[in-house]
Amino acid sequence: MASGEILDERYAAIWQNCLTLIKDQTSDDEFVKWFKPIVPLSFDGETLRIRVPDQAYVRYIEQNYISMLRPIIREEFGVKTKLHYAIPNAMPQQHQRQHANQETLYNQTADTSTIKNPFIIPGIKRVTFDSQLNPELTFANHIEGDCNRLARSAGISISVAPGKTSFNPLFIYGNSGLGKTHIAQAIGLAIKERDPDCKVLYVSSNRFQNQFQTAAWRGELNDFIQFYQMIDVLIIDDIQELAGKQGTQNIFFNIFSHLRLLGKQLILTSDRPPVELTDIEERLITRFKWGLSAQLTPPDLATKVGILRHKCLRMGLEMGDDVIQFLAQNIKANVREIEGALTSLEAHSSLLGKRITLDLARSVMRDIVKIETREITVDSIIELTCSTLKIDRGVLLSSKRTREVAQARQIAMYLCKQHTKTPLSGIGMALGGKNHATVLHACKTIPNLIETDKIIRQQVEEIERQLR
Repeated sequence: MASGEILDERYAAIWQNCLTLIKDQTSDDEFVKWFKPIVPLSFDGETLRIRVPDQAYVRYIEQNYISMLRPIIREEFGVKTKLHYAIPNAMPQQHQRQHANQETLYNQTADTSTIKNPFIIPGIKRVTFDSQLNPELTFANHIEGDCNRLARSAGISISVAPGKTSFNPLFIYGNSGLGKTHIAQAIGLAIKERDPDCKVLYVSSNRFQNQFQTAAWRGELNDFIQFYQMIDVLIIDDIQELAGKQGTQNIFFNIFSHLRLLGKQLILTSDRPPVELTDIEERLITRFKWGLSAQLTPPDLATKVGILRHKCLRMGLEMGDDVIQFLAQNIKANVREIEGALTSLEAHSSLLGKRITLDLARSVMRDIVKIETREITVDSIIELTCSTLKIDRGVLLSSKRTREVAQARQIAMYLCKQHTKTPLSGIGMALGGKNHATVLHACKTIPNLIETDKIIRQQVEEIERQLR
């Protein structure tokens, strides 16, 4: 390597971010042996050149780590970045000198105003940058329910007039997987759609912390602060991760205060409300309470059904209402669990050539969630019979003997005999004090009607489906 071949300082900081992410995904021994020896040489906007010891080293990296390394490189340097391995003595010295001269020329003439992610760039006054927003996480792809209505409604208001509502900051909190990031990013995307020139930035607390540490190490804190003070809408995910990090909290306090004083919008997410945050400065917690704190709770049954139908449509999955109801009833945790279930069902369906049925859903879900098994009782059968046939419970248990009521009572008696171990006399007592002979007659009558009467058959099948 020519002595002048050194990675430009603005990319050296990005390379340090890469190493931090790599270290999180490897053991200490792996990191020291396979990644610490790597020397970054140059980046021309498309190709990142790194020096490695020898060709065997390249083969080992490609075989064992490239699936982990490539996404990190592309996330930090850009999605089109290609990796080039430079091996000592692999090129004639003349070619090395020429390449070093080309890199020196590039470092002198590069236009830093168009760098994709200029989180720490000394002296930059005006920049264009990637907002780090996922284009899939829109309000159109978000299902509203009682569990998220407050946060969603506030977010839509903010997207129309960022920084000009009383929801500043908007503090969205709730357990993992409930959609905090989705709503936060949907706000950012809606703002960018209305005003493409608006400087919106989404960043996780951990990444903010890493950028701060890199800036402090390089003596560039003023540039770090200056960059963040240029933002119009700042979205910080998982703010609770700043707990115990005093230096980062001080910097964030200054950025927060500056942006809010200028009427800029702040959106924060957390796994708990401001009052329950620990090891966070009280002055920050006080400011988190200035705007609106909106909690996300686990979705109710209707919302889960809506989410499942929406995601099935987007994934092109054909799924019956019975499967959707089954999934909605048994997925208790969060939206992420719903996505995992659908992904597993899609894989089983496409790879094994199976249609998505209730039996397949039961089989797949056993590996994902604990299937809720409800005990079938006489009372639960009575309730389902009343709700399915739209008959008041009091009427069903009365002495009324109209054809409609008597037939519904017989269906309930038949199902109780089929699905419970309750004796005939017990079934009769539960269904209006009837004797065991009446129940026995019903158990003989309904099977005949199932064979000859389509409506009766459908009614019984529907009640049994719900019982399952």
